[in-house]
Amino acid sequence: MLTYRDERLVEHGFHRLNGVPLSLNPLLFKNDAQEVGLTNLLSIAVRILTLIEFTVRRRLTQKQEKLVGLIGNNPKKGIDNPTTERLLKAFDQIKLMVVHLPDCNIRHVTPISDLQTRILEVLGLSPAIYTHLVGNS
Repeated sequence: MLTYRDERLVEHGFHRLNGVPLSLNPLLFKNDAQEVGLTNLLSIAVRILTLIEFTVRRRLTQKQEKLVGLIGNNPKKGIDNPTTERLLKAFDQIKLMVVHLPDCNIRHVTPISDLQTRILEVLGLSPAIYTHLVGNS
């Protein structure tokens, strides 16, 4: 009975492989090695998505906190069990522009929001990893 109840967790991983954000649905390959390679790569991607989700949910539960601003039609509602897809959607509007000049490169990155900063913190990452993208050379 307990195994049956947890079946949705396994099915969620397969759903990710068959739809958004990863898509294994009908692809044509020139040889079997390409098919095996893509399948292996996408299975690693599913593991990363699952790990991000697990980490965020565990830390929010430990601190008894909720992330506010992830739900588009109800931005004041906080949630403690966000999906990785929802977390990544918070970073949709980020742009990195690079201007190549003869003697230097100028970079500009969209300013990070409070929600994005909070997501990075919950993941155990410093927001500095984001601001270091701008380092002009």
